Amino acid sequence: MAGVVVIGAGQAGASCVAKLRSLGYEGAITLIGEEPVPPYQRPPLSKKYLLGEMELERLFLRPESFYGENGIDLHLNETVTAIDRADKVVIAGGRQIAYDDLVLTTGSVPRRLPGAIGGELQGVYVVRDLKDVDSMAPEFEEGRHVLIVGGGYIGLEAAAVAASKGLKVTLLEMAERILKRVAAKETSDYFRALHGKHGVDIREGVGLDTLTGEGRVSGARLSDGSALDVDFVIVGVGISPATALAEAAGLEIENGIRVDEQGRSSDPHIWAAGDCASFPWNGQRHRLESVPNAIDMAECVAENIMGAGKTYVPQPWFWSDQYDVKLQIAGLNAGYDRIVTRQGEDEGHVSFWYYKGDQLLAVDAMNEPRAYMVGKRLIDAGKSADPDVVADPQSDLKALLRA
Repeated sequence: MAGVVVIGAGQAGASCVAKLRSLGYEGAITLIGEEPVPPYQRPPLSKKYLLGEMELERLFLRPESFYGENGIDLHLNETVTAIDRADKVVIAGGRQIAYDDLVLTTGSVPRRLPGAIGGELQGVYVVRDLKDVDSMAPEFEEGRHVLIVGGGYIGLEAAAVAASKGLKVTLLEMAERILKRVAAKETSDYFRALHGKHGVDIREGVGLDTLTGEGRVSGARLSDGSALDVDFVIVGVGISPATALAEAAGLEIENGIRVDEQGRSSDPHIWAAGDCASFPWNGQRHRLESVPNAIDMAECVAENIMGAGKTYVPQPWFWSDQYDVKLQIAGLNAGYDRIVTRQGEDEGHVSFWYYKGDQLLAVDAMNEPRAYMVGKRLIDAGKSADPDVVADPQSDLKALLRA
């Protein structure tokens, strides 16, 4: 019995192998990762770890000893170069590793600026893995000027860390507003005001023409004709699913590795989970970039390898930490046609509820854990909420769960 091989030692990969063992899988399990450290949490990288508030070992999802103690062969600092579907082997480290079932949890890769506009200059960073953050950490010295390209959550989180450490921060968003792709105008307005209070210069509707410098970045020319002197640059313009290995193996690709409702790819012996996989749900194909999706989908795949025949039903939720604000998001807001606002008891505590007609789709809750909890439970149950009750700050939100 060749067992299960998992490629990608991130959150999804670690979740898959742990679930297989907990379910009593008796075959060999191999987990292969490109980084030199065991699987770790990524969200704190751009927050507590970059701020120096979290040690490296606290990032680890499990102690490295866990894998050996549970009969999981953990290969670190190793790259899989090919998948041979005919012989059911992967090529890694110059050797072949056989599999009965192969799971791709290869995650995603950050989009970078083209070299033609200075993307390859020293001092230009992305935020994706431990190496990225370790390399940029020495740049965060009080009084220096950082340019952040991209007004999504990664860019805003990096801006919050930089401003908290006393740096001068300029953030560019080419679209007409920050967070336009992922959130309503109300949420954009909230975070624009929050960053403004902390001195961040947010420029919306302004793109980057080019970075300048001799060997190392020293300036930027913007699409509005202005120019900036900068000490370093952080690029947060999105991520792409890591599908190169799957494509080379001839698997079907559709905004990620195309899998069925159980997580199986176009090859019946190859599965995929997490950021790299697109799956059917509610009549559409989705790819979710979140820790909960990575965990839940990987565990579902593990169950299905064991023969459960289980359909993956996501329960989307996300979060972002910026300054002293915790944003919690439940559901997916695609297709909303109105926003209902519920003010919290304290200043800056608010939630925005997304509706399509009478149906609740999603909730953005800023320092409002109760609103988030109620909204998430309603959405997970396929229920809605009376907009008038939601909008009344004196109403009992928990009563909505009993309706």
